[in-house]
Amino acid sequence: MYGRDPWGGPLEINATDSATDDDRSRNLGDFDRAALSRPLDETQQSWLLGPGEEKKKKYVDLGCVIVSRKLFVWTVGSILAAGLLAGFITLIVKTVPRHHHHAPPPDNYTQALHKALMFFNAQRSGKLPKHNNVSWRGNSCMNDGKTNVAPVIKDLVGGYYDAGDAIKFHFPGSFAMTLLSWSVIEYSAKYEAAGELAHVKEIIKWGTDYFLKCFNSTADTIDQLAAQVGVGDTSKGSNENDHYCWMRPEDINYERPVQMCHSCSDLSAEMAAALASASIVFKDDKVYSQKLVHGAKALYKFSREQRGRYSAGMDAEKFYNSTMYWDEFIWGASWLYYATGNATYLTLATTPGLAKHAGAFWGGPNYGVFNWDSKLPGAQVLLSRMRLFLSPGYPYEEILSTFHNQTSIVMCSYLPYFTSFNRTRGGLIQLNHGDPQPLQHAVNAAFLAALFSDYLEAADTPGWYCGPNFYSIDVLRKFAQTQINYVLGKNPRKMSYLVGFGNHYPKHVHHRGASIPKSARPNCNGGYKYRDSSKPNPNILVGAMVGGPDKFDGFHDVRTNYNYTEPTLAGNAGLVAALIALSGDGSEKIDKNTMFSAVPPMFPTPPPPPAAWRP
Repeated sequence: MYGRDPWGGPLEINATDSATDDDRSRNLGDFDRAALSRPLDETQQSWLLGPGEEKKKKYVDLGCVIVSRKLFVWTVGSILAAGLLAGFITLIVKTVPRHHHHAPPPDNYTQALHKALMFFNAQRSGKLPKHNNVSWRGNSCMNDGKTNVAPVIKDLVGGYYDAGDAIKFHFPGSFAMTLLSWSVIEYSAKYEAAGELAHVKEIIKWGTDYFLKCFNSTADTIDQLAAQVGVGDTSKGSNENDHYCWMRPEDINYERPVQMCHSCSDLSAEMAAALASASIVFKDDKVYSQKLVHGAKALYKFSREQRGRYSAGMDAEKFYNSTMYWDEFIWGASWLYYATGNATYLTLATTPGLAKHAGAFWGGPNYGVFNWDSKLPGAQVLLSRMRLFLSPGYPYEEILSTFHNQTSIVMCSYLPYFTSFNRTRGGLIQLNHGDPQPLQHAVNAAFLAALFSDYLEAADTPGWYCGPNFYSIDVLRKFAQTQINYVLGKNPRKMSYLVGFGNHYPKHVHHRGASIPKSARPNCNGGYKYRDSSKPNPNILVGAMVGGPDKFDGFHDVRTNYNYTEPTLAGNAGLVAALIALSGDGSEKIDKNTMFSAVPPMFPTPPPPPAAWRP
């Protein structure tokens, strides 16, 4: 029988072998020596020697992946080192004294804005809110409207006093609220950034709440409207009224008649614009917004059906005379279209006949002047907005293109390269041709210029043409800045015409409430000593923009000269609008969409189909 020698070679086993144990041992010893005399491979060595010391592994098994041991060690080490470094840096940051970086101070325009808005708080009539923040003002004229002969309108408490007296002129007052609403619609983000959005909306609502009292705002059709509360005519001698007497509004004890109008297209269309624009401001309050829209519709309908100028034969003719109502038709219809989306109003606003009557095509010395009497420049900018952002096409394109071109011409007339308007040596544009109280017109122009430049920028348009010359939008903005800077003190007299702004501003403002100490209670004539005093006003009318300098940059800080030192509601509204347009660091842009929130999608009307083909 033969077996296989595991060490190599045959192994013979004889079953009948009778060799002794010693012989077997000797033979095995021979076999062992023979086997060991040859080299063994690794397998054979492992059988003989058993498991030896394992070699150091070159890889690490992480379960889901096998990685190089060297890479693993470097990775873990790096993580530990980074952790130690981060901990060390954190320790340094926590132990080193901190330096707090405060936000940069607000720019001059924002600082001026805070003050300019406070003027409206000082002009409030009626029962004042607790947070009015004008310490020397109190409730006043709480009986306004109660003696009115019109049975429908008996409560005219509230609203705003127009200027340094206690008369409530609704025509310039409505314009002021429209301007404020327009500025909020365009620049709500800037108001928010300045912390004044809630404040300015409260100012607007104080005005619109009062306007809703001036007519039957629940009716669809009206036939009368309150035009004014108080009287300013002093030609009849010593009759006690708001111009004859010099006393605080809180102490007024004389009768304040209400003047009603039954054909006042200009006033009713302007008040419609105020309510319609405010309805966009308060669009998130649907109930109040719709209330404003309903009132605006009734007012505009009244303006169209009962034609006439509100000031004809009225007390207001001496102070706020309206020259026409055609511009208010366009202005009011434009705002109603934006507030309702009803194309009927857009058709009215773009009717060539209205534009012709409003003087859109014939120019004149006051062409381009935007104020409480002339709304055409503002309406043209407002409608140019639609063309720039919506491009409604036919049938509106022709007249909208005309308005857009005329707006460009107006902007050209504001520039110093042209001679449409003179300027003082200090650079103030003379939009009223050297007449007194020039600032209210200059700030309105500054607002339109800044706003139109923002429109062009938002429409990716770098500028516009004045004849063959192209001007960038920066030129428009610079014009607006120079006018507002003049108001804030960059003028030959180094005088800030905004009360409370800077160190050098008017101290003798023509204003009854500001000129009389709160503790004094003079009667109608008793207040003359405060009016004629050379002492500064005991109460600072913060934020009031006075009438301003003459055409030679001259200014007299005299209380009795209202042309220099009297502020107005409409003037301050224009200043606020210009300030918010120029404020900020340029990161906040105009709100392109809120104005069109009620406007349905517009698609140009397709041309009529061609006639059917006939062989």
